[in-house]
Amino acid sequence: MDDVMPYAAVAIGAYGGSVLAKTTELAAGSDVARGTRVLQRIFGRGDAASRQAIERAAGRPGDPAELRAAVAEAFAADPRLAGEIAAMLPARAAELRG
Repeated sequence: MDDVMPYAAVAIGAYGGSVLAKTTELAAGSDVARGTRVLQRIFGRGDAASRQAIERAAGRPGDPAELRAAVAEAFAADPRLAGEIAAMLPARAAELRG
C-alpha cells in the first residue's frame, strides 16, 4: 500500500479526476505513467466511490486518506490484486517490502 501511494499521487496530480480515463501515450517508465496504470488496474474505469476518492485526492494532495482507504478496500476485495500491483512497481519498491 505504501509503495502505491506516491505513484497514485503523482498521476492524480498530473491528471486529476480524469486519471482513470487517461489513454495518451506516456513515457513508459515515468512515475506519472506508472501511477496512471496502477490506478487504472486497481479501479478500472472507476465506480462512483473510487472516482470520488480520486477527485478528493486531486483537490487535497497532502491528504490521501480517502484514496488510501479505497486502495485498501480494493486490495481486501481481491487478494491477488496487491501482488499484481507490486509487480508493476520498480524492483526497489518490492525490495523495501521485504
